[in-house]
Amino acid sequence: MINPCPRILFVIPYFGHWPFWMPFFLESCRRNADIDWLLFSDCPLPANVPDNVRIEHISFADYCALVSERLGIRFAPQAAYKLCDIKPALGYIHADRLEGYDFWAFGDLDLIYGDLRKYFTADRLAGYDLFSTHERRVAGHLCLMRNTARKREVFKQIKDWQTRFTDQAHHALDEGAFSRIFLWRKNLPKPLFNLVGKLNPWRRRSEFVEAFSTPGGVIKWHDGSERFPHQWFWNNGRLTNDRDGEREFPYFHFVCWKRNQWPLVETPSPEHIQALAAAPSWVVDATGFHRGAL
Repeated sequence: MINPCPRILFVIPYFGHWPFWMPFFLESCRRNADIDWLLFSDCPLPANVPDNVRIEHISFADYCALVSERLGIRFAPQAAYKLCDIKPALGYIHADRLEGYDFWAFGDLDLIYGDLRKYFTADRLAGYDLFSTHERRVAGHLCLMRNTARKREVFKQIKDWQTRFTDQAHHALDEGAFSRIFLWRKNLPKPLFNLVGKLNPWRRRSEFVEAFSTPGGVIKWHDGSERFPHQWFWNNGRLTNDRDGEREFPYFHFVCWKRNQWPLVETPSPEHIQALAAAPSWVVDATGFHRGAL
């Protein structure tokens, strides 16, 4: 019998300073009330944190010490960005926090969520043990895995993982070496790529489906063009855009605007952002966040 509502926990360590869009991220979590988030951070507790988001205050040094203890390595990076490399190991590191959950997930903060349950339905979750929202790699900004010992330990299949976790370089292991465990010969034509996948036991229990969450990057839009949406609309937890009518998306990863356009735009005051995030709808575009239509 399919569990009508498999329990999901996102585990996200984040250190430094909260991004200016944090209130919007939190509001999009709030509207996914039956999914939980666990953040480890040295940042001050934000205002108006939803009940389904737990933020545990810990220094970066202490968090690295915890990682070292749990993995049996010396994890002492100089930069917090190195945490991206250990994303696939977060379920193992924090196994004590996963009791009672059917799935755990790693991800990023530079996104807003739509209706995640409309995408990750119970039927969908019953079919596989890993879910990536990219077709030919693990999506470092959102990846779900079944909460089993086998999946919590699959990161150990990464070649030389101890060495690559402990050096100071950023290897993008979450999307590179971790992807290669599941996806062999990913540059083959699609029929051959799928055929090779049937020979890989890790691939057979994994879903790699492009969710078109990251416009403006190397992946073309769902119609094969590079005509990406110019505006995204968040309305009471529903996420749509100006390109696709009423089609809903599970989340919007605005990394391209964050890197390229937003540094050129003056950031609104925290008070303005907090008030705007509390509104029932807002618009996101290359100039930032704006009040949406009622």
